[in-house]
Amino acid sequence: NIQTNIQVTIVNQLTFCNLQITMRENDQTCYKPCPVERGMRIIGNKWTGSILWHLKDQPMRFNEIARQLAGASKKVLAERLKAMEENKLITRDVISSKPVAVQYKIAARGLNALTILEELKNWTLENDL
Repeated sequence: NIQTNIQVTIVNQLTFCNLQITMRENDQTCYKPCPVERGMRIIGNKWTGSILWHLKDQPMRFNEIARQLAGASKKVLAERLKAMEENKLITRDVISSKPVAVQYKIAARGLNALTILEELKNWTLENDL
């Protein structure tokens, strides 16, 4: 099914690490993350959707979010918040320096993701899950 070669004469071609992988026209195998996979890697992590959902109405401080997510450890929550900030789903704003206090607010990209979460909520309810 898959052939490796250096020629550029085949119809469908993908390049990885200087190795050219050629697929036949009817081969639907995904050799790199498709848009759904890439999106799930960002919002499909455990707690990410819940964090976004809780931030949709108002900014929250770390401990407020932690209380909303009773099953998440503070270490995991801190990791998720950092990753979400790096992915521009949320922003982290310093509101006080002594003592240090920050709040997290949903960003534009996070607001866009809320439509997906709303559809997921509806699907869950419609299917009695």
